Amino acid sequence: MLVTGATGFLGAQVVRELLQRQPSARLALLIRPRAGQAPAQRAESIVGAANAERVRILAGDVSEPGCGLDAATRQRIGAEATRVIHCAATVRFDHSLEQARQMNVDGTRKVLDLAASMRSLRSLAYVGTAYVAGEREGLIREDELDAGQHFRNTYEQTKAEAEALVRSRTGSLPCVILRPSIIVGDSRTGVTSSFKMLYWPLKIYSRRLWRTVPGFPDAVLDIVPVDYVAKAVAQLAFDEGALGSTVHLCAGPRGSATIERVAKRAAEYFKVREPRYVDPKIFFAAIRPLLSLALWGRKRRVLIDGRAYRDYFTMRMQFDTTNAERLLGPVGIVPPPVMDYLDRLLHYCVASDWGRKEVPAQ
Repeated sequence: MLVTGATGFLGAQVVRELLQRQPSARLALLIRPRAGQAPAQRAESIVGAANAERVRILAGDVSEPGCGLDAATRQRIGAEATRVIHCAATVRFDHSLEQARQMNVDGTRKVLDLAASMRSLRSLAYVGTAYVAGEREGLIREDELDAGQHFRNTYEQTKAEAEALVRSRTGSLPCVILRPSIIVGDSRTGVTSSFKMLYWPLKIYSRRLWRTVPGFPDAVLDIVPVDYVAKAVAQLAFDEGALGSTVHLCAGPRGSATIERVAKRAAEYFKVREPRYVDPKIFFAAIRPLLSLALWGRKRRVLIDGRAYRDYFTMRMQFDTTNAERLLGPVGIVPPPVMDYLDRLLHYCVASDWGRKEVPAQ
């Protein structure tokens, strides 16, 4: 199996899941070199010594021609690989459209081209995002993509463009499109290596730096734990019945929560006052300009950094999970409701000082 994005938050968990669930599988991990750190070094903590013989590390980059692989390596992959899981992507919101397209769209195109050369390809699992829905409201169905929606950032736009590219190849390649929502830490332990998205607002809130939310208390927060998503990806990559489908790996209407419910529990946990909600139009038109003149230091930094998250406090959309329930329910892979494991996430944040120190394994 060829896996891209194996060193990312989700990709690393997918690799561990595959090694555990598929004892006879051999993995080829496409890993981008970093200055001062070889790809093999980056993979050590993911693979472990016990699985080293089952894993081959390929130094490459999906944004480069041929995924950065030499002709001999591409030829071997074409002859031996039977499955592809494409997780590699930039998840940054502040990239220019050109930068985001280079990784998310052109990178996906190169992986699709590489997959087309595989003589015995049985499946290609593309990991996208539920937020290709952009600024839509209401129930978002799994078979929908282009509904004329606007996007909040270049990440959403380029992931939608990449998904459209995958859909255009489903006639010639055995593809399944997987759309997780906001991925957070492990539901059993709270462990995470990524303190973005949900974690940043929680961090500044817990430290009493900010409690004004430019959003709506009934805004929908759909988050899913990384262990659920990794199990789902590893399962669906081997499920012939999933081919040709788009699957929402989301909490869905039954498992999601409102901003108000999450914030109320966070206030209790951190022993801080509950947030105050302000209409975002009023906040950004009148209040924020005044605050930008009055605030200094850490609070001014919060005001600046918070711009990337502002639209996620106003969402009023839910993700339909019909395909996910049909394909994953019978094998017992079901996302736990957000409120069932929220305390574990919060506990790990505190125990690790928001990722600054190591927490001994339990």
